[in-house]
Amino acid sequence: MVKKGYHHGNLKLALVDAALKLIETQGPQGFTLSEAAKEAGVTPAAVYRHFAGRDDLIAECARQGFEIFADLMAHAYNDGRPSALRAFEATGRAYLAFARKFPGHYMAMFESGISLNRNPDLARAAERSRAVFTRAAESLSKHIPAEKRPPAAMFAAHILAMSHGVVELYARGAPGARAPFPPEDLLETGIGIYLRGLGLVPQDA
Repeated sequence: MVKKGYHHGNLKLALVDAALKLIETQGPQGFTLSEAAKEAGVTPAAVYRHFAGRDDLIAECARQGFEIFADLMAHAYNDGRPSALRAFEATGRAYLAFARKFPGHYMAMFESGISLNRNPDLARAAERSRAVFTRAAESLSKHIPAEKRPPAAMFAAHILAMSHGVVELYARGAPGARAPFPPEDLLETGIGIYLRGLGLVPQDA
């Protein structure tokens, strides 16, 4: 029987919420479908109304995460305002903020081993989030002479990799606990060095 208070329309959401809690505490591969059902207050059989198995449930957590992530990135980018450079830097800070505020989603997206092509909806959501970074890189790289300009997708991938590295190494758990500098400072400095190398930020005097 479905737990009192859950109706057919929100059972799927209840299962996703349960999975996110378990992902945060036990890791994306550290729980069973039965545990997710128990956390949601439903029988294991009820899970199959919406999901074929645990990986489908994790994939839905990841899909939702990428949708939230894309919205946050787009808000941070703010259509390139007040400047292409400031908007680009804001997307890096938003990456750190997302990882802290939505750890279950982040782990489902990047640490579960789920293929981003598992289903079309997940693939589209993941691509939408990447597109924000690519659009920001395209706008900023217009200030680089064409003969020195890296492909926007490569430019974006470098910043994504840097942001992801700072999150994984220094922003998980207590902020700054494993580094002598706040993660935000590490990322901002790293992006600054990268952009200086491209000639987008003036060299220090």
